[in-house]
Amino acid sequence: MSSVIWYLYEFARKGWLENFAGAATNREIVEAPDRFRDFPEVVRELCIACGACTAACPSPAAIKLVRTKDKDMEDGEGMTYPVINTDACIRCGFCAEVCPTDPKTLRTGESHLIREEFTILPAEKMFVIDDYLCIRCKKCMKACKIEGAIIEEDNKIMVDQSKCVACGECAKTCPVKGAIKGIYISNVEGQKDVINLVVQTLENLIESKQDELKDLPPEKVVTFEVPFNDILEKAREIIPDEERIRDIVEKVTDRLKLRVITWDDSKCKQCRLCVNECPTGAITYDKEKGTVRDSNKCLRCTTCYQTCPFGVAGFYVARFLLTQSEVKDDEILVTVKPALLPVGE
Repeated sequence: MSSVIWYLYEFARKGWLENFAGAATNREIVEAPDRFRDFPEVVRELCIACGACTAACPSPAAIKLVRTKDKDMEDGEGMTYPVINTDACIRCGFCAEVCPTDPKTLRTGESHLIREEFTILPAEKMFVIDDYLCIRCKKCMKACKIEGAIIEEDNKIMVDQSKCVACGECAKTCPVKGAIKGIYISNVEGQKDVINLVVQTLENLIESKQDELKDLPPEKVVTFEVPFNDILEKAREIIPDEERIRDIVEKVTDRLKLRVITWDDSKCKQCRLCVNECPTGAITYDKEKGTVRDSNKCLRCTTCYQTCPFGVAGFYVARFLLTQSEVKDDEILVTVKPALLPVGE
């Protein structure tokens, strides 16, 4: 009985009544701290469809990119944005950490696991600008949605790899084929081997066309086709990915310009001026054979072409283009024309 009386006494105390009437939950308990990570919030209008969030997500099926079919949009392609599957999401915050838009498309609590300056964006390609082909139109800079990812420095347009998210918008916008290249960052040695295979194949083919080139007038050109499948079959032994091989070959042919040196023994007067001038010893003299050129040692520097007064050495330039056709197999179109100017033009 005494215990009941004690409780009644406690309830009747003025202080207790005041505390009860003014009771409030601690703010730190009511409000989630900044570091608390709920399921990511998506602001779909800000998404640039770079795929960084899907690449960074460690939980399978937690996030995916979807595209709406909105015919009212200017490009007619609709809107692309990420969708969160709350059944799979572990609320790690990685997607928000790697999201490059400002403000961010994905918003979640503060993450202390990854600092922004050390965030590494997973990407299969890195995009670079070929200064040789770039015309400085700056369309790539306008198309890039990441501020500072494409910059101009010393009259050169360059990609800042620390900011680039490899979305590829710059390459789609560039009006010059090959000026912006997407370079695969894995299996670099294999890519080098494929490049060497392509160059060597084309060099050997042009070398076999010597007779067609020797009497070619300055205003004429010689064109012939190389079946792409011939190179593809050999390249597959190095890299089994056909799409990557095609990408490499296209980049090589866009940029490649080969110097071609022909040699017409019938015009040689054995003056031997070229023998002493050749920097690699590719041209030698023998009493029985006369002046002989070893094409395997030749650097195609054109010194012999500029030295010979009788036109024994010919100088030509070859360019290439990978063509695609729905009617026939793909080919590499080779165009060879006489060089009208010496090196240093």
